Amino acid sequence: MDNDIDATAGKHLRGKYAVVGVGETGYVRGTDCNTRTLATRAVRAAMEDAGLSNLEVDGMLSYSNNDSTTSPLVAGDLGIRLNFYMDVYGGGSSTEALIGIAMGVIEAGMCNTVAIFRAMNGYSQVRIGGTGGAGTRAPLSGGGLFGRAYGLMSAGQMFSQSFMRHMYDYGTTPEQVAMVKVIHSEHASNNPKAYYKQRVTVDDVLSSRMIVKPLHLLDCCVETDNGTAIIVTRIDRARDCRHTPAVIQSVVGRCSKPRADMHYQAGPISTVAGHYAKDILWPNAGVGPEDIDATGSYDAFTFTTMLQLEDYGFCKKGEGGDYVSSGVTRLGGERPNNTSGGHLCEGYTHGINMVIENVRQLRGDVDDSCPVGPDGKRQHTYDYREGGCRQIENCELTANLGWAHPGTGSAMVMARGG
Repeated sequence: MDNDIDATAGKHLRGKYAVVGVGETGYVRGTDCNTRTLATRAVRAAMEDAGLSNLEVDGMLSYSNNDSTTSPLVAGDLGIRLNFYMDVYGGGSSTEALIGIAMGVIEAGMCNTVAIFRAMNGYSQVRIGGTGGAGTRAPLSGGGLFGRAYGLMSAGQMFSQSFMRHMYDYGTTPEQVAMVKVIHSEHASNNPKAYYKQRVTVDDVLSSRMIVKPLHLLDCCVETDNGTAIIVTRIDRARDCRHTPAVIQSVVGRCSKPRADMHYQAGPISTVAGHYAKDILWPNAGVGPEDIDATGSYDAFTFTTMLQLEDYGFCKKGEGGDYVSSGVTRLGGERPNNTSGGHLCEGYTHGINMVIENVRQLRGDVDDSCPVGPDGKRQHTYDYREGGCRQIENCELTANLGWAHPGTGSAMVMARGG
């Protein structure tokens, strides 16, 4: 018996659920708020965005890695009585996975509407590198017992081997992959809430200091303090909410390679979990990568975006360097990626801000620098020069590609609701 699943087993859920509200605090360094306050503000903002009261939300999910605020505390602060809640440990692969769980518990009749949040003081308190206001390390356990002995302590150190192998096998160059940062910085320059708004060049990336080969400083994401939230409910409820719903077509949650820890022992080291996740994502969605208008690909590093776009089928294996340097992922290109600036420029949220951005793209109400008309709606110009628009014209289908590490990932396809 193998663990292959029916490639279309989840197609009966296609179009039954939607993201109806999104909310976030500012992306800053040095907040005066704890994670409980950040989470409460983000969930409240998502409820207001959806037009929902505290009586209409009865489920809550959260995820944490290094820091934590639990759902009952946030619910209590907002006057929400929960019929279902769960707080899980995890990072970058959590958002899409929890959306799938939210769909499942609603489908099972356990609750009606679920708020999902991530709150983190990822710069001022618990930094991934172990510094900051709460700079103590947790006791070693699990894979850390192996990796720490070999100097594999940070994400950059752990992932760099996959990046180097890709360069060795396929001739991928740092110059090609630096274009991920260049393009995301272009998008962020049109995002009033991005932490880094300055556009950069390939030379800027390659001349920044080396962190761990082949990663320069500007190949790495920004660390920020922030709270973020989304709200999921059934499509019949979604149509009564304030905005056009972002309808969920397919979701993959925490799909892994044959080994998730020492993933290089099972399959090529430069192949990531998206290689397996795509076989669930696309059949359940009823579309393929060629149908997608915009992607939100996890960009903890420039290389993570390249590897995922490749293994999810947006280009052939080995052609990722050419793909990300071709301009196809730029606003105005065939398939823009991370139109908010993503983790490299907007802020680091363990993936949820890229879902928020794609929801807004599908609604046609991205918060850029375009003028607001008399009807209160932003009048998008589709002029993507610095300080201008970042709304994709006629955005109908988006894909989010989550990432925990090369061995584990999550993904989701959303469509513009009618």
